[in-house]
Amino acid sequence: MVGTVANLSGPLVAKKADGTAKVLAVKSSVEQGDILVAEKDTYARIKFIDDSEITLRPNTQLKIENFSFEADKPEKDSAAFDLVKGGLRAVTGTLGKRNKEKWGMNTPTATIGIRGTTFIAEYVAPDDAAVAAYGMASMAAMTPSGYTDVRSDMPAAVPLQVLPLRVAQVPGQPGGGGLAPGLYVQVIDGLINLSNRGGSLNFSAGQFGYTATMVQPPVVLPNNPGIKFSPPPTFNVNTGSQGGSGSGPGGNAVDCEVR
Repeated sequence: MVGTVANLSGPLVAKKADGTAKVLAVKSSVEQGDILVAEKDTYARIKFIDDSEITLRPNTQLKIENFSFEADKPEKDSAAFDLVKGGLRAVTGTLGKRNKEKWGMNTPTATIGIRGTTFIAEYVAPDDAAVAAYGMASMAAMTPSGYTDVRSDMPAAVPLQVLPLRVAQVPGQPGGGGLAPGLYVQVIDGLINLSNRGGSLNFSAGQFGYTATMVQPPVVLPNNPGIKFSPPPTFNVNTGSQGGSGSGPGGNAVDCEVR
């Protein structure tokens, strides 16, 4: 066990490493290797054994690739996640505070590293046709040495060097609605780093960031491009009001238990 479900507002499923699936309820355990699937209208707050938290928004899939924490053995710290699709809010715990370089989150367009922080991330996937077209182009453009996967080399995946500050306009919204495909981030507290084959950039509290593909460098956005994160008020939210998050009493209350 690496954590437990602390709050839940709808169906949450854990796809296990052995191919089985388990419907989770409040106080259910989550394990290394689990792919957590938050269904439509589901928010789920996961509390990890180092007191860190990840809250999933609806229509999100997150894989716990690796999580190792022992209070008296910091040298064994390791936390690696894969955000397959959707969005989340992450709050750093003991592991991320004492070994920042040992915490990382892969997404389809960039790796997120932390410097002790609270942040929101949202990955908007392109449609199938765009995926196929981009896949052909990106394979031709990539070099094997251009990217470090957080799962294979955690320290190198969150570099400290930062390229010159880049500020971009809000990405266009195709079809008259919704965010353009890519990874969006919002830093509520602390500092995060986005790194991919296009470059590396730090984002501090109050900033919004974006990267469209794994070969395009991360950029700073001048304002919120439309990131929304509104868990039920019964969730124990300890961040500010940015990004639509709220707070309220009764952090241990449950909106809906899945049995």
